[in-house]
This record gives sequence, C-alpha cells and structure tokens, in this order.
Amino acid sequence: MKNQYGNNLRLCIYGGSHDSEIGMRLGGFPQGFTLDREELLRFMARRAPNGGAFSTPRKEPDLPEFLTGLTDNTTNGSEIHAIIRNTNAHSKDYSFIYDTPRPGHADYAALCKYGPTVDLRGGGHFSGRLTAPLCIAGGMALQYLAAKGVTVGAHIEAIHGIRDRRFDAVSVSPEQLNALKALPFPVLNEEAGQRMQQAIADARADQNSVGGIIECAVTGLEKGLGEHMFNGVEGRLASLLFAIPAVKGVEFGEGFGAAALLGSQNNDAYRTDGRTVTTATNHCGGILGGMTNGMPLVFRAAFKPTPSIARAQDTVSLSRMENTTLSVPGRHDPTVVVRAVPVVEAAAALAVLDLYLDQNPEL
Repeated sequence: MKNQYGNNLRLCIYGGSHDSEIGMRLGGFPQGFTLDREELLRFMARRAPNGGAFSTPRKEPDLPEFLTGLTDNTTNGSEIHAIIRNTNAHSKDYSFIYDTPRPGHADYAALCKYGPTVDLRGGGHFSGRLTAPLCIAGGMALQYLAAKGVTVGAHIEAIHGIRDRRFDAVSVSPEQLNALKALPFPVLNEEAGQRMQQAIADARADQNSVGGIIECAVTGLEKGLGEHMFNGVEGRLASLLFAIPAVKGVEFGEGFGAAALLGSQNNDAYRTDGRTVTTATNHCGGILGGMTNGMPLVFRAAFKPTPSIARAQDTVSLSRMENTTLSVPGRHDPTVVVRAVPVVEAAAALAVLDLYLDQNPEL
C-alpha cells in the first residue's frame, strides 16, 4: 500500500486501527526547530477520542512517542519517526466484517482489492484512527508556521444542515482563529452550536449519525505560493484533505456558490492603501491561478455521516451470496465532524508548509 504525501516534505502514515501501534515518518521538515511538546499534546487532545457526547466511547491517550528526528526536542535533520500505541482496541467487535461488509465503509472494496487477509479490524488501514499520526505531523507544521507568522484555524460551519456563520473571508484574524481552538465545540455563533449539539444527540439516540462541514482559514501567507495547473494550491491542499476518511467534498472561497454568480459579482476588485494591494472581497479564497494572492486562504471540507450506526442496514453475506441485514456493533462517533476540526487544521498546515518549502528550501 503506497501512502506518502509531499513535494518537499515526505510524509508516510502507517498502521491499522487495531494494530499495536500507528505512526508517521516525516522527512524534509526544517532542521533546528524546537518543538513545544505541551502544545503538541494540547493539539492532539482535541482530536483524541474521550468518550464524551460527540465522541466514540473508545478512550485512547494518543501520546506521541518520538523515536527519531529530535534531539532535546529540536529537529536534527534526520527523518522524524513518531508512534502512538493503541491501548483500547476491541477487535472481536469486527469479526463479522469479512462476510457482511458494512455499508458506507471500505470493507467490500478492500476485500476486492487486497483479498481476505486485509486487516479490517476497526477499519484497519482505512480507519479515521490514522488521522492521529497525521495530527502529529500537522501539529509540528502548525507550530513551525506560527513562528513564521502564519496562523491556521477552523470551525464547524454546519452539522446536519444547521449552519454557523462563515468567516469574514477578507478580515478573518489570527486572534479569531486561535480563540476557536480553545472551545470544546468550535463555532462562531453559540446559538447555532447549541442546535448542532442537539442534532448530534438526537442522531445518537436514534442509533444514527450526522455529517457536516468544516471551514478553515489561513492568515499571514506570502503572495505567490503555489504554481499553475498540477502544482496549484488547491490541488496540493485537496490531495491531503481527501486523504482524511469521510471527506466527500472540498471547496475554496465561494466554491460551488460561484457557479450562481455573475462575473461582476464573483470577481474580487483590487484596491491599495499606497503600500500594498488587497481585494475588496475574497470570493476566490485567497487563490488565483493556483497561487496565493495575499488574502486569507479560505476553504471548506464536507464530511459524510459516520457510516457505523447501530440501526439495521441492508448488506449481503459474501459466503452465502444472499441479501441480509446488519447492525454495526462496537463504539462509534455519532459524528466525526467535531474531532475532525484539528485534523483539517493539520492537513492545511502540512500542505502550506510544503508550499513554502517550494521556494524557501533553506527554511
């Protein structure tokens, strides 16, 4: 299974949901950067399962162990290798998968591709559990970018059709992005957040799940990052965002909404204060021709509902080749969206750092 990202960074994520460990190997990260381990642990805790109202009952400490790449918490130029030990797997909950694949999961496609020896326990290699090592690498990238004046932050823009207000794409600030990271349920409108939380609770009580949308912004970017066509900012970001299990759509700036606008409405008019050039609006999301234009980079990622639900669903018995039904046992999130907010930040930070290294290899 090939699993690597980066033009300048070389990120590999490995392991399965119920293996003894999962991990990441990261090459190309700038040398001489001192990592704040406490800050990394705080970031990781935002993604970790904690048994709360919006999370799976599975509890994992998700403590990263660095095996190589750091000397006294400072990157030493060698490949960074970090692991997370799985401590609370219930593999017996998944013995049925090989005969009755779960709707909405990779089970059947994986069996077709890799055969009966593929690891499907807890989703195996295809599980959202693999976003934990992604957050180790992304958490490091977030700290490095912050030291360079670049801030990445996100909020829950929608849950089950209930919408928060969107970022002001022209004036979203680092302070606003950082404030969201301290919230257990990161939204801009508290009342909308309360209705979202009720929708999640209702879905869980109904043995169901809900999806949603995460909006992310990046401030402090240099102008001219990226390239046209195959190395554009959108493509570099999207390839990492679509690597997050459950992401089914990505849009930048106005996104699909631009299709309903006139050119005179969608174009972002330029203006200057005599020192720099900005735009009056930011429908393009800070990207034109695959390159950053100095405005905040704004995008959204759509997440499907958690496919593992307790209510009965139609499937087939592969051994009997008969139609049957399945209720998925085990411990599952009623929505992945809340825990996915830091994952989206991690993916964005890694993509932005990789873009910076295109033209700043000395960083």
